Amino acid sequence: MQPLIDNARTFGQRPEEFAALAAGQWPQVLFITCSDSRVVPALITGARPGELFELRTAGNIVPPYASTLPTGEAATIEYAVQVLGVSDVVVCGHSHCGAVGALVRGDDLDAVPAVRDWLTGATPRPAGPAEDPCVAEAVQSHVLAQLLRLRSYPCVERKLADGRLNLHAWYYEVHTGAVLAHRPRSDSFTAL
Repeated sequence: MQPLIDNARTFGQRPEEFAALAAGQWPQVLFITCSDSRVVPALITGARPGELFELRTAGNIVPPYASTLPTGEAATIEYAVQVLGVSDVVVCGHSHCGAVGALVRGDDLDAVPAVRDWLTGATPRPAGPAEDPCVAEAVQSHVLAQLLRLRSYPCVERKLADGRLNLHAWYYEVHTGAVLAHRPRSDSFTAL
């Protein structure tokens, strides 16, 4: 913890670098990814403060839209699309994902009921071999399922219909740093 504290102490000693951020934020991209500490959206994309609006959830799950029972995730998506007017949304899964691995293997998660219940929102169960430690195939199918669920959000549906929003499915390899993007024409993930 101490190195983090030391950096935080010196971070604010360059106020001129951050002064413009007080005027507001105008990110172009909503980046939805896993809470995994190995996945750092700004590091992966090279984004500076104010360039990405992030939503991080266990397993990069996009919960079903329900206007009668709003979630923090739905509020974040709606705010990014409606208020900030992002033009692109990236759903980024990653290799070695514990959440997707648990789903694929059918792990007993009774000891962590909140995790278990959250992961039930990832249905359908991701397809892929349980013995693959990278869970690459399963994560990629899971990302596409979350992208499909994202399309059901009214604000996303409207912006897609107007041609004012683009959706992207990415897969990040934590062991190599490579980023793959889904190519709809070939229905495959290939290097960016």
